[in-house]
Amino acid sequence: MEELFVVGAGTMGSGIAHAAALTGHTAHIFDSDPQAVKRSLDRIDAIMASQVERGKLSADDRERVRSRIRPALSLEETRGATFVIEAVIEKEDVKKGVFRELDPLLRDDAVLATNTSSISITELAKVTSHPGRVVGTHFFNPAQVMKLVEVVRGAETTDATVDRAKRLADEMDKTAIEVRVDSPGFVVNRILMPFLSEAVKVLEEGVASRDDIDTAVRLGLNHPMGPLTLLDFTGVDVCTYVMEYFLKEFGDGRYAPPQTLKRMTRAGWHGRKAGKGFYDYGG
Repeated sequence: MEELFVVGAGTMGSGIAHAAALTGHTAHIFDSDPQAVKRSLDRIDAIMASQVERGKLSADDRERVRSRIRPALSLEETRGATFVIEAVIEKEDVKKGVFRELDPLLRDDAVLATNTSSISITELAKVTSHPGRVVGTHFFNPAQVMKLVEVVRGAETTDATVDRAKRLADEMDKTAIEVRVDSPGFVVNRILMPFLSEAVKVLEEGVASRDDIDTAVRLGLNHPMGPLTLLDFTGVDVCTYVMEYFLKEFGDGRYAPPQTLKRMTRAGWHGRKAGKGFYDYGG
């Protein structure tokens, strides 16, 4: 099994570490903010405590899983890892900064993966000295539950790197799809973002209420949640950043974030994870 190291202890980093530990991997987790690691571990503990209460997980299994999730104090600890997954904020300059720090630390046979949902793998790999070992591993939220992983090739990603990413996904009880062309948004978000944007525009135009838009999509399209609920769950700010990136890359107005999303993001209304989203905004 790979010795896994996750950089970024937010929602996605926590979920990836948890998913790995559930399937027998040791998962080291690091964040530049030590309190973020503590919050991550507390979040994982709370999820598993609830599972034990509901009879979904035994107390012994909880302890075994928890023992495999190990907080790291510095990026220096990646020197022993065979597979590193970056899961920091969805901003290209921030991710490139992490890649620059990681590149000289990693052993030659280590894979350097990114959990980006939209940013070019090729561009991120350019700041490293071994672009062949860079790959996208896009997990979905919550990572310990959702089955899909998009394995994304950069221009120089080797077949061996892709194979290892697919194998890790399989070991973590996930289904991997291979994204053959490094196109912004890959598969899911390329399709999803215009859909979410259109839902916000329908709300802005007063065509229907927030609740009715979500109900229409749940019952009419058989989705598990409505688009405005999904925006809250994913993060209004995250979706705004992704749409802005798409607009820059494609030059296509379909991807421009609606004014409501931009206003909410500027005001710090980041979605349900921060307690402020569409279901606080009104509608």
